[in-house]
Amino acid sequence: MGVTHLAPGSNWNTMPPHTHMRRSEIYMYFNLGPESGPDARVVHLMGPPEETRHLVLADKNVVISPGWSIHAGVGTRAYSFCWGMGGENQDYADMDPAAVESLR
Repeated sequence: MGVTHLAPGSNWNTMPPHTHMRRSEIYMYFNLGPESGPDARVVHLMGPPEETRHLVLADKNVVISPGWSIHAGVGTRAYSFCWGMGGENQDYADMDPAAVESLR
């Protein structure tokens, strides 16, 4: 489990995206509250690299990313997220990167 705070002027997290076939991750996006403006959002990319989907999330929204799904996010402004991992493998470095040019 961990917390990441993007610096002002930063928008992206986890780029390039990757998968963790032996575990799932859960993300809770925050610091997109009223002080950030009512239109603040994070676009969370997920799915297999060759067939991605996206979720548009507001403050304190949660997303579950299964092991076969990429995960990456970009916000309309800097934000924070709490992430947790669960599964067979607890080694953070155990990941399969997805090349940006492979995303569809």
